Amino acid sequence: MTFEDPTPEDGTIEECIDEINDFVATLGRYPPTVIAIAMRVHLENLLSALLELNLCTRQEIREFTRELERETLEYDDG
Repeated sequence: MTFEDPTPEDGTIEECIDEINDFVATLGRYPPTVIAIAMRVHLENLLSALLELNLCTRQEIREFTRELERETLEYDDG
């Protein structure tokens, strides 16, 4: 997706990833499938909010989810 780069006071993507990783590490009592389902629900809500706030388009969300699928399942488009 094409979003504006965060300003320095907003933090970086790497910092956000680190914080999310730290949080997920605290969820050790849950099986990975439960965490994946919960994260899917949150991702759906986040993408819906971005769409409602006009921060991205439906096409950008489609492209984002296609890329996520391609990277997760490790296959090429070709």
